[in-house]
Amino acid sequence: MQRFKLQAPVAFAALLLVLALLRRYVFHQGSQIMSSELSTSFYVSTCPDLPQIVRSVIHSEFSNNSRSAASILKLHFQDCFAGGCDGSLLLQRGDGRSAKGLKTINNVKRAVETSCPATVSCADILALSARESVIALGGPSWTVEFGRRDSPATVAAAMEAIPSPNLTATQLIERFQRRGLSKRDLVALSGGHSIGQAQCSAFSARLFNGTPGDSIDRAFKSRLEKNCPPTAPDRLTNLDPSPTTFDNLYFRALLANQSLLFSDQQLLQSDLVGFVKEFAANQQTFFTAFAAGMIKMGKALANHRRAW
Repeated sequence: MQRFKLQAPVAFAALLLVLALLRRYVFHQGSQIMSSELSTSFYVSTCPDLPQIVRSVIHSEFSNNSRSAASILKLHFQDCFAGGCDGSLLLQRGDGRSAKGLKTINNVKRAVETSCPATVSCADILALSARESVIALGGPSWTVEFGRRDSPATVAAAMEAIPSPNLTATQLIERFQRRGLSKRDLVALSGGHSIGQAQCSAFSARLFNGTPGDSIDRAFKSRLEKNCPPTAPDRLTNLDPSPTTFDNLYFRALLANQSLLFSDQQLLQSDLVGFVKEFAANQQTFFTAFAAGMIKMGKALANHRRAW
């Protein structure tokens, strides 16, 4: 007994050291962590009809109103950047636009629970719903692997990892690299702005305050100023010329200096503009790159769980 008392503090100190080193490794290498335990067959025996259930609800929801598609894609993107694709963002109080996506996700969750009670994580439902939303608007499909574990609400520090519309090219590249995503992934995933709208407040600084180095087209800026007076910060404007169709017009608009967000216009910087031109010239190339980026993002820092 006496020997145990002498050794316990040493063992405990060693354990603390190991945990500290592990924690340091996770923080420094986290952007490179990809879950090897996610699998397309995770629910094959417990909820085999999951893809069909989600697809049915999504397409039904979008038959009359496809606006929530962009909100769902945005929710998945932000969830992966904030908490690591763990569904925690669904517990945050969202803005009015995200609320539309949350309503659809709740309807999907209800349908899944009816067929497969207490089986499928919210994180997996969100990941699959994002894919089906893009497909519903004419975009590409991609493989979605399952087995993500839901987590509690995301802390404020994690929310800061979500890229803002005011970041420079250097800042965007750094944020994406933290999640193991390349410059090509950055440009391709930015193509998610092919659908949806943005509040005037997200880009009003470009219109009225002036941003150094901003090359926004003058005629385009004039139209935005009329639609977005300083007295209407919550008014919505389409992110690209075809906001309900997933296509490559977003990149063509970029090359014409007709993008809403400052962060989008930053994609015209020297080390990124080549990808913009590539995707603007070939929609299928963009679709392939977007699908690859979504697969990588969906795995980054994923909090996986064991199969049932």
